[in-house]
Amino acid sequence: MKKQELESEIKEIIVSALDLEDVSADDIVTEEPLFGDGLGLDSIDALELGMALKKRYGISFKADKEENKAHFKSVATLAEYITKSTGMNLE
Repeated sequence: MKKQELESEIKEIIVSALDLEDVSADDIVTEEPLFGDGLGLDSIDALELGMALKKRYGISFKADKEENKAHFKSVATLAEYITKSTGMNLE
């Protein structure tokens, strides 16, 4: 799988798992923050997204809030975490 394919897949998961009606995967900028001024997600969204990513990739997130903030910063940081956690080999 290519890095861009993983990032696109994550964007699709964000849209579907969070039932974002006014946002498409193409609207999400890879480096843009997912919370606050970026996409505007909140802590409930993070929980739902975390569960969807766990289901899809078999990954888990630790209880360390600061560590999770770093993983959920953007689509790019989520892709990096998934790659490292699963041993996925990106082209």
